[in-house]
Amino acid sequence: MRKIRARTLLLVGALGLLVLHLCKDCIDHKNIHLNIDVKEENIQVRQPSTKNSYVYSWPKCQRNTSAANVTGFSSLPGDIKNFLYYRHCRHFPMLLDLPDKCGGVDKSAEVFLLLVIKSSPVNYDRREVLRKTWAKERLHNGVWIRRIFISGTMDTGFEKERLNKLLELEQREYNDILQWDFDERFYNLTMKQILFLEWMERNCPNARFLLNGDDDVFANTNNMVVYLQSLKDNDGGKHLFTGHLIYNVGPIRMSGSKYFIPVQVQESDSYPPYCSGGGFLLSGYTALVIYNMSQSITILPIDDVYMGMCLAKAGLSPSSHMGVKATGLHIPSSTLDVYDPCYYKEVLLVHRFLPAHLYLMWHRINDPNLKCGPSKKKL
Repeated sequence: MRKIRARTLLLVGALGLLVLHLCKDCIDHKNIHLNIDVKEENIQVRQPSTKNSYVYSWPKCQRNTSAANVTGFSSLPGDIKNFLYYRHCRHFPMLLDLPDKCGGVDKSAEVFLLLVIKSSPVNYDRREVLRKTWAKERLHNGVWIRRIFISGTMDTGFEKERLNKLLELEQREYNDILQWDFDERFYNLTMKQILFLEWMERNCPNARFLLNGDDDVFANTNNMVVYLQSLKDNDGGKHLFTGHLIYNVGPIRMSGSKYFIPVQVQESDSYPPYCSGGGFLLSGYTALVIYNMSQSITILPIDDVYMGMCLAKAGLSPSSHMGVKATGLHIPSSTLDVYDPCYYKEVLLVHRFLPAHLYLMWHRINDPNLKCGPSKKKL
């Protein structure tokens, strides 16, 4: 009797496997997909999004409690403690994805300038202004400019839900947001950069050039296209990383500073050369080099410095561009209008701008009737 039962169970099991095999197509027709990739001992589940595309969802990264054993840990500020607890984390659940933003891997080379804009969920007004001004997706000088905002999450409970819903509504209308479920805070900016570069390698590896910057900068993207088109023998397949160059500096050890980096985070007293994170231009080639280098470099919370570290490991250097004004424009006299459009017509990028000033400036510099003297153009 036991042998008969065993044979019956084996027969039922075999029939079950046959049914699953035969019904594979009917499961697919119901849009039920489960693809599992193993990376760094994590399981990655791809779930269907609202647009029949995949959203990559990593399990929540667990706190490394051994970080508390670091000498002097108890005296560190809360943000630094939190950073050390989760410093090992490289993957977070993805809430909003843009798998077809570049037209697929094969067509991604048609994206000449990809605007990668760091934006907190609450900065709705900034995103709206950028969509209407320098970040507008368009064909300029015969090449395509595309736009992506990259964001984490903020707050908890109902407020977090509301902000996530806001980004979801923006996504439905504009299709321009990448969002991951990690805390949107200053010390997580490096993780935001790494997550974007991972997305780029997967979905947009052949984009020619990128502008990487904040959502409060004024960027003359028309000028950027002209500058990038003028580069000799570089269509994005060679090294380029340029902006406001910073060198011969090191970690700030004063705990009251926004940029405070204690020895528990980095022992070295020097940073490699890097470009200010407010905004810089880089080639698609260099972006992927940075991503590859990041896989073996311990995360530093200052994102622009970290990019410099990745470049240094690759044997590459950032360069200075006089058109990038990360600290704002220096106007020679207090009697002059600091928002005179003639000062901004020839630059590439200026940090920082309020949304209303940015909206007005974009339209003023693009006014065909604007006339500027040579002295203002040189600033």
